[in-house]
Amino acid sequence: MFTKILIANRGEIACRVIKTARKMGIATVAVYSDADANARHVRLADEAVHIGPAAARESYLVGGKIIAAAKATGAQAVHPGYGFLSENDAFAESCAAEGVVFIGPPASAIRAMGSKSAAKTLMQKAGVPLTPGYHGEAQDPELLAKEAAKIGYPVLIKASAGGGGKGMRRVDAAADFAAALLSCKREAANAFGDDRVLIEQYVLKPRHIEIQVFADSFGECVYLFERDCSVQRRHQKVLEEAPAPGMTGERRAAMGRAAVEAAKAVGYVGAGTVEFIAPPDGRFYFMEMNTRLQVEHPVTEMITGLDLVEWQLRVAFGERLPKRQGELALSGHAIEARIYAEDPQRGFLPSTGRLAYLVPPLESAHVRVDTGVEEGDAITPFYDPMIAKLIVHDDDRASALARMRDALASYRIVGVANNVEFLGRLVATPSFANADLDTALIEREHEALFAAPAKAGGDVWLVAALAEVERDRKAARDAASRAPDAGSPWRTLDGWRLNGRAARRMIFRLGDDSHEVDALAGTEGGWTLFVDGAAHAASAHAHGHGLLTATLGERRIAASVVVSGDRRHVFVGGRAHALQFIDPLGVVGGEHEEEGSGLVSPMPGKVIALIAAPGAAVEKGAPLLVLEAMKMEHTISAPRAGTVKRFRFAAGDQVAEGVELVEFE
Repeated sequence: MFTKILIANRGEIACRVIKTARKMGIATVAVYSDADANARHVRLADEAVHIGPAAARESYLVGGKIIAAAKATGAQAVHPGYGFLSENDAFAESCAAEGVVFIGPPASAIRAMGSKSAAKTLMQKAGVPLTPGYHGEAQDPELLAKEAAKIGYPVLIKASAGGGGKGMRRVDAAADFAAALLSCKREAANAFGDDRVLIEQYVLKPRHIEIQVFADSFGECVYLFERDCSVQRRHQKVLEEAPAPGMTGERRAAMGRAAVEAAKAVGYVGAGTVEFIAPPDGRFYFMEMNTRLQVEHPVTEMITGLDLVEWQLRVAFGERLPKRQGELALSGHAIEARIYAEDPQRGFLPSTGRLAYLVPPLESAHVRVDTGVEEGDAITPFYDPMIAKLIVHDDDRASALARMRDALASYRIVGVANNVEFLGRLVATPSFANADLDTALIEREHEALFAAPAKAGGDVWLVAALAEVERDRKAARDAASRAPDAGSPWRTLDGWRLNGRAARRMIFRLGDDSHEVDALAGTEGGWTLFVDGAAHAASAHAHGHGLLTATLGERRIAASVVVSGDRRHVFVGGRAHALQFIDPLGVVGGEHEEEGSGLVSPMPGKVIALIAAPGAAVEKGAPLLVLEAMKMEHTISAPRAGTVKRFRFAAGDQVAEGVELVEFE
């Protein structure tokens, strides 16, 4: 077996590979950019090598730097993770030429499946069913528009070399085709260095089902059952589960055989995923093959009890597959949720910043958290904004779903916008709970998922006030213990006053909702809290790190309260509330807000296209410019009817978050 490997990736997959390698007694080398100097994967690895600036094109995507790092450290093999160089045939060939093992399929297999168009032609010859569409090499826009019309709308434009939802658009009418094509090509060129696309029939109410395959260099190939990845937004997966709900044994076997045939058709070796679109009528169509390990591979590991990274390392070393098809069995049900730094209420706009507070659910035999970050780490604009993958497993789907709900309710993040509450609502929708799955589930459940947030319940204000007075009490006790007269009765902090007991007034605000809370110290160390004229007996037991058990009357509830400036982030009942704390005894400064006439950048990024012309009169919602950030395009639109006075930046300019992009009136 290898004695040392280099991981040519970052984030949770790099940490995952390091964990398995350590279990197998293999030393690891991490690589890092300027932005990742203190990243978790760097801290976990045995060695680490700096490979360049933050931009991936100048660091993680430079194959020569990766190979040089492997040779300099004596690493015998390179694990590419997923993304970056994992599906780069030229990199795989370079590794072989330099005597470094590429832990992945042969370059020929990557090349064969790297172009979706070429892969579909190959699959057609192998007898694997295909979605109707145009998969040719000609890319003239007029030709593509004619092919789309021939297929019939709606159609799907897809980057031929891409994945992960990048360079992909659904088009419902011919009038929208040209703009969607231009955007797809631009995004594909930026993400993959290849702007070629294919056009396919958009299958209505489709499920996205993928088969995990594994092959060794001795000609043996198996499938490790299926995953349902239908729940998506912008063609990017949000939830995955295994096995697929409602899958019959016959259909599983048929899809498994087709996936194995697809792998064998290209001489595949290692881990791969064959993805299918499955309409409601029971048919299935080949969509693409990802020639790497997938983000969602943990659900397969949970239902099979296997370590797929260990399989990768053994196969790459030249060993046979650890199991044959007849030895594989699935057990129970697993669900994975992707925890992202993004704002679902703003179109899933990625969020950047430092993870000021990060408390994931407790891990167990039923709950697993794969992550590449820890509290204090930063989510930067340079890479994918994934925080973690939350995976649960139980005997059946209903039990696994209950565990997922509980785990999401206990996930607590402060510092970046995140999708934890959105995921909690998503798994609670009737569609997901009843396994009524298709790729439009989020759109179908839009009203429930994106409803205006309900007002904070009474417990929120009580917990916020209770945490505040307990924090003040602790600070006073700590100060008293350090005083020269620490034993003096005048240091006794029991709230006693000559004519009554001490009271503390606090004001908390959440949007337009605000409440005054008066706290009266009790004789037994508790408090009486007055909110809106009602009295509540309350006490708290702090567990450290913002965690506390609050006793409110006869009820006990688990909560967290995190202080960030004048904000009190209250986590209670599975929801997060960012309250503004106003101290009546503090100095109140003036506040004013000025509404500008321009539009601002929602996050750091690069201006890649100016769509409107200066001086043009536009309607509300008209696209003005396109911003590229975190490998995705974001269109900045007119907030109302008006005139574009001028753009403050040119195409190609980098912009910071919050800067004015357009002068608009």
